[in-house]
Amino acid sequence: MNSINKAVDVFFSIGSNINPEKNIQFAIDQLRNFFIHLEYSSIYRTEAVGFKGDYFLNLVAKTVTEISPEIIIKRLRKIEADTGREVGTGQFSSRTLDIDMILYGDRVDELIRVPRDDINLYAFVIEPLAEIYPKGIHPTSGFQYSTLWEQFDKREQQTERISLQLS
Repeated sequence: MNSINKAVDVFFSIGSNINPEKNIQFAIDQLRNFFIHLEYSSIYRTEAVGFKGDYFLNLVAKTVTEISPEIIIKRLRKIEADTGREVGTGQFSSRTLDIDMILYGDRVDELIRVPRDDINLYAFVIEPLAEIYPKGIHPTSGFQYSTLWEQFDKREQQTERISLQLS
């Protein structure tokens, strides 16, 4: 299971609403230490979804890797824990950091939850994904991410691209 795979595009959704600039920069730094190459979308400011809370900052990052998804997921949980994220506070709550692997190549796997349902549910995931990978094809729907974003109902979830530079 932890064997080397062929190189695939892997995408992460990254968000925070507790010290978001600091925690997102930390996440990017940690991902850069783990992956040889990393690209990321613009940063988007969004209202909390499903609860009352401070605004979130969100982005999508991309890498190409041969590392197994199981090892990647363990690394993501460690990065979250290193920011003081408390697991078990509920899906809809404030958080220091939330990093999810939303795509692992074109793999469809319910156990590791790829592709993440979040792609179709949340503007803060599909908009930055469509920005960074517009012509990419969703592995189950067959639609390009740019098309999914165009068709997304934007009335309920507002996003605002902000000019925050990550170092």
